[in-house]
Amino acid sequence: MFDLAAPSALRWLIGVELARYRNEAGLSLSQLATACGIGKPKLSHLETGRSAQYPSDIRRVLSACRVPAADVERLVRLSGRSDEAAWVGPWTDVAPDWLRTMVGLESLARAEFVFEPVVVPGLLQTEAYARALTSASPRVSADATDRLVEFRMGRSRLLTEDRPLEFHAVVALQALHLAVGDREIRNEQYRHLLELHELPNVTLQVVPPEAGPHAASTGQFALLDFADARPVVYVELQDAAVFVDEARRVRTYTLGTQNLARVALPPAESAALIESLIT
Repeated sequence: MFDLAAPSALRWLIGVELARYRNEAGLSLSQLATACGIGKPKLSHLETGRSAQYPSDIRRVLSACRVPAADVERLVRLSGRSDEAAWVGPWTDVAPDWLRTMVGLESLARAEFVFEPVVVPGLLQTEAYARALTSASPRVSADATDRLVEFRMGRSRLLTEDRPLEFHAVVALQALHLAVGDREIRNEQYRHLLELHELPNVTLQVVPPEAGPHAASTGQFALLDFADARPVVYVELQDAAVFVDEARRVRTYTLGTQNLARVALPPAESAALIESLIT
């Protein structure tokens, strides 16, 4: 589970990569410290993102792990990226660290696959839908609702900026039927989904009950794909989140995305179904 005293998403992602390579090399922190000449406490902080990961340190660590040069440069290149999620700063008091980290990872990702069985995915929500959903949550105080909705709306810019996120959402039909707000709010949400469906970087599919069992029966998840890092899976819990980075488990979720894409209605049929819900 994610530690609440979270580092930035960029430093967290680099740390995950460093830890992966150390584990793949079969080295303990003590063994790596001896091999690369960096103290064990600092190595630990590099892996958790608690310390800044400078290119020289990254090269020393990965060289000791016998990582191919191309992968070393890939991670060094990642360390040079700006923190594109700095905009979340004003919402630190209303958005938990694990959610801000997820939004930061979205800002770094080139593609995201989301399966949502209960509600419309956050990146696809209208402001009115997000407000109705947030207001209904017992975990959000009334005075924090407006600011949390603003935070959620800030995420949607990723779909329309100059280099937009490639976003593939598979939504269970029951999520579209959930009575969020009044009929007007839901109709507006359906129309918004149809508008987003027209974007070249957005793929939207619906899974009706008639489709039968599928690989995501355990619930919601998001798979984030990066240009300069390996994929990470995000699973949201009631009041926390799990970030899955172990290659074997990520592979399981990757296979799940492929199964969902096959089981769900094709995008055109999904759009027609959503349009039929407008009354």
